[in-house]
Amino acid sequence: MARRRFLAQLAALPFLALSTKAEESKKPLNIMMKGAWGPDDPTRAAFPFAHGLVLAEAGHRVQIFLLADATTLMRRVTANAILPVGWPPLSETLTKVVVKHIPIFA
Repeated sequence: MARRRFLAQLAALPFLALSTKAEESKKPLNIMMKGAWGPDDPTRAAFPFAHGLVLAEAGHRVQIFLLADATTLMRRVTANAILPVGWPPLSETLTKVVVKHIPIFA
């Protein structure tokens, strides 16, 4: 008998956890996107910008940190030449990132 009551209490715990998670999800997260890919892989090079933009639109605080070959993406000529597969051109995404005031560290 005691065992069944204990197991019934354990079964109710996930529902209690859902209510606390819903409250936590309303808090904006601090997210740093890191990018290390440059013009040699245009799709991966666009990931930090595209994902950072979506996260910022969802209400989170985003920063983009570029290292290695990704620092060359900050040149306008290079950014205009990046055409990721299945994504908008990097120049469009970068313009939206600038409008959202997302800091970029290179």
